[in-house]
This record gives sequence, C-alpha cells and structure tokens, in this order.
Amino acid sequence: MSASPAPLTPSATEPSRLRNFCIIAHIDHGKSTLADRMLQLTGIVEGRQMREQYLDRMDIERERGITIKSQAVRMPWVADGQMYALNMIDTPGHVDFSYEVSRSLAACEGAILLVDAAQGIEAQTLANLYLALDNDLEIIPVLNKIDLPAAEPDRYAGELAQLIGCEPEDVLRVSGKTGEGVAELLNTVVQKVPAPVGDADAPARALIFDSVYDAYRGVVTYVRMVDGSLAPKDRIKMMSTGAEHELLEIGVISPEPLPSKGLSVGEVGYLITGVKDVRQSKVGDTVTLAKTGASDALEGYVEPKPMVFSGLYPLDGSDYPDLREALDRLKLSDAALVYEPETSVALGFGFRCGFLGLLHLEIVRERLEREFGIDLIATAPSVVYDVTLDTGDHVEVTNPSEFPTGRIAVVEEPVVNAAILAPKDYVGTIMELCQSRRGNLLGMEYLGEDRVEIRYSIPLAEIVFDFFDQLKSKTAGYASLDYEPSGQQEADLVKVDILLQGDRVDAFSAIVHKDKAYAYGVLMTGRLRDLIPRQQFEVPIQAAIGARIIARETIRAVRKDVIAKCYGGDITRKRKLLEKQKEGKRRMKMVGRVEVPQDAFIMALSGETEKKKD
Repeated sequence: MSASPAPLTPSATEPSRLRNFCIIAHIDHGKSTLADRMLQLTGIVEGRQMREQYLDRMDIERERGITIKSQAVRMPWVADGQMYALNMIDTPGHVDFSYEVSRSLAACEGAILLVDAAQGIEAQTLANLYLALDNDLEIIPVLNKIDLPAAEPDRYAGELAQLIGCEPEDVLRVSGKTGEGVAELLNTVVQKVPAPVGDADAPARALIFDSVYDAYRGVVTYVRMVDGSLAPKDRIKMMSTGAEHELLEIGVISPEPLPSKGLSVGEVGYLITGVKDVRQSKVGDTVTLAKTGASDALEGYVEPKPMVFSGLYPLDGSDYPDLREALDRLKLSDAALVYEPETSVALGFGFRCGFLGLLHLEIVRERLEREFGIDLIATAPSVVYDVTLDTGDHVEVTNPSEFPTGRIAVVEEPVVNAAILAPKDYVGTIMELCQSRRGNLLGMEYLGEDRVEIRYSIPLAEIVFDFFDQLKSKTAGYASLDYEPSGQQEADLVKVDILLQGDRVDAFSAIVHKDKAYAYGVLMTGRLRDLIPRQQFEVPIQAAIGARIIARETIRAVRKDVIAKCYGGDITRKRKLLEKQKEGKRRMKMVGRVEVPQDAFIMALSGETEKKKD
C-alpha cells in the first residue's frame, strides 16, 4: 500500500471513496498527538505550520492539555492506488464533554478506540466504547505511546482484545509522538470502516452536528450530508425553525475552511449563510432545500440533561446585557450549556446555568472571562431536587432559594451510577470514600490481574464538589471515574441558610443532608467571619435550618478609644462618654447594614480563605 498524500480529485468525493471516523479515548491518552501525526502524514499541514495539538484551537485547551471541542478535518490518502477522502473528528476525553463525543459519533461510521500502552483501559475508555457500540460503529482497537519506557503493549493488548472480542494480534500499536504505525492505522481505516450510505437522488438532508460564531462571517455551521447534495447559492431551510437562507459558501475543513462546489452523500463540511443570529443554527437540526426539500427531518440528538447548576453573575451590573450575548454565542459552540435569567438579592441580575459537571462549569466560566472580558461570580454548585409538599404539590428546586418553607412530605435527589477503575491495592480506600459519600455498592469486577472496576450508586450532590479530587489524592492519581444518571431517590435533606445580622443571604444558602448540616453551618460561618471586614458594630453570623440556629460566629466591632483625650479628673466624665458611645452603637446596629465585599463572596463560594486585615 502507498502512503503518499495527493490532492483530492472530484472522484475522491464519491461515497465509496469516503471514510468518516473519529478518535475516542480516556483523557490524556494521546488523541490530539495522534491527530497531529495524521495531519503531517497526509500532507495537509506543512512542516513549518505544524504545532502541537494543531486541532485544539482554544488557548485554554492548549494550556490545560485537554480537548474541549470536537474538531473535524478532511485528509487525502492513497491506498492500493486509489484516492480516498478521510473525514476525521478528534473528540474530548473527559466525562463532562461526553455530549460532544456522542454528537461526533453520529457523524461517523467508524471509531478508533485509543488506549495508552502505559496506563491501560480507564473509565472513560469503557464509556466511550459503549457510546460507539450504541451507534453501531466499526471499532478499531489501537494502543498508543508504545515508545514509552513504561509501556506494556502485550499486556494491555490482551485486555483490549478481551474487552472488544478480538485477538490480541488485531490490536494495532502506534506512537503518536514518533509516528510509528500511523500509516498502517490509516490503511486499516480504509479497509475496515464502511463507506457512508445515502440516497444521492433524494431531497437534500444534512445533519447539523456543530457550529461556531465568526465575528466577520456570522454563524459557521458544520454538517454531515445524509441524502442528496447542496451547492453554493442554493436556498436552504432549517427544518426545526423554518428559517430560510441563501448559501453564501459551502466547503470542507482541511484543516482550514476550503470552499468547494458543494457537498454530496456522506461528506462532512461547513455552511455559511451570513446569519448573525446565533439561535438560527441549532445542533441536531436538519438542513434541506427551501423549494424541493425533504418532508421528514433526520433524527437529531437527545437533549443533554444538566447535572450541576450554578448561578453566574457579572461583578459589574452593567455587564448583564453583555453576559446574555456572550452566553448566546457560547451556546452555539457548546450545545450542552443551559441557562435562564435569575435575580439574587445579594448579587443582582444574572443567569442560572446548567452544566454537565464541575469541569464543564469551570471551562464555561473561564471562556466567558477570557473570550468576552466579563468578570463573574459563580455561586456554589447545586443539583436539581424534586420536593413533594404535604398538599401533594411538586416543586422542582434548582436553586436553594426556591426550596419551599412549608411542610415537606418527601425530598428526592438525583443519583448516579459511578464506575471507578483503579489498581486492586486501592479497593479498600475507594470503598471507604464512597461509603462516606452515602454510596451503595453495586458490584465489582476484575478487568485483569491487578485492575478492578468498582460500581457504586452515589447521590450526585456528593460527587459534584470534591469527590474526584479526593479520589485522585487517595489513589495516588491511579483511579479514573465515569458516571451516568440513574434516577432519583428519597433523602433526608434540609436547607441551611446563612444570616448576617438576622438578614438571610441567599447566595450562601445550601441544600445538604441532615447529617452534614451542622458541619456546613460551622464551615460557612467560620469562613465568613474571616472574610467580612469588621464594622462599627458587632455582627452575628448565623447558620439556621428554618427558625433553628445551628451555628454562630461573631465579628467583633471596631473599637475607638473615646476616653483617650480624658486624663485625670472625675471618673463620671469618662463614664458619660462611654455611655454616649454605647447608645450610638446601639442605634447604628438597628439601622446599619452589613456590606459584604465582592472578593469575600468569591472566596467564600470557591472555598478560599484569607484572614481579613483589621
């Protein structure tokens, strides 16, 4: 087989010459590095333009070394004297971005399952494999990083073969760093991945699997053609909204946008209509022709269910319209983001946002601050609770401030099935951690001689804070975690309010298990005592469940020595001054308000503490 790249010819775009595939793996198993070698080997990126993680376009991706956005790229490849067009999608590996992976899989016929030859199968490897199998994709098992001194390719090839049901010899071995075995991998993709199937004579139907916003050209929509064809100047229609537009440009990504004469069955490419309204391009929508279009839309994607909720508020209230526009644009490239307006007595106007996990929350907040220049406060993460009152009414609570104050019959919380993969030496430590987070053991299975998969049912609220950090620290970084929602369960939950001088501060309220309410109250009151500056009067900080106070701290008043100027003389003069000061402080306490500085909000909600300077 030849391994020489050549320019794409029109015949290479016939469905029989197309191969659509993606790379799936656990985080940090070398997907982006392998994609770099493919770009170099196929010749679409010149050596002087090449850089590491070429397809990771965001600064935040390059700094953290993780893929956040799926990226599609079209590469030419010659095999057996025939020219093929390979459409490859590089996907994220973290559990919080599994929605990106699921959308990418729907645009492919095959998947390269990549496993680190030094670390072996991990939790997200299994999760992504099951996603690919659900989509009936051809799986190509590959071991990466075989050049590492710690690599054990024979051992992990056996594990991977057992998992997929193939022979260890069928597992390909490559090095994304040196390029060893990459040409053989591309040849295997041509051989094993089936060509796309579709009706070239049927009305045009294209599935939107992603979109981005360009400041100069408007919304750029990424599509996978299923039936028919589209060409420049065609009048197209979005089937979910009915909106019609003229196609200004159509083409493929190779890896930069490359205008073409159109897209036909099985091709992956982009559309530009010049539309600036970001709501016009919805992920999962079907694009067809306006006049002779299809009557039936393609089956889209299952709407992502937010797992974690947090409030995002601008530090400067005048930035609220900018935050709304920024979220609209971010939603275009991050379909899993959900948000709605809300107001807070303490923080003003903002948005209640739903995320797939804590990393998703962190990345969205950082992108808003970097890409749109908006300084934000994020409230403590919470999950959705279903509350049933004595009257039989149901209330869905996404924010502690919505928690009903009447008589409550039942509170239900979301539960997830967590899969933890780790060396067998850490089984006891992991079980101890899960039991402390109200987990129930579902089962345990050995994947090899010393690797075990432990499955637990754990309340989502126990996972979203620091569970992953604790798991990593207790297992020396060897454990990996994956979880999926598994319904609701009844729980003994209460709402803990934080009161400043008797006034409730909704930003610090939290819904916690009854057994942990006292600990949360002591933690937050102590934290706020250290962060809020001293006032002219004494300020009580209290934690309360309903009308019952469960914890209290006091910020001492700033004292001024009013009798410093009195020396000698009658004691009654000093007493008179002290009584006058005491009466003034009593009046101030009645009418004074406690001002909580913005940095105290940020530190208290993020868990940072810093002793205040008196």
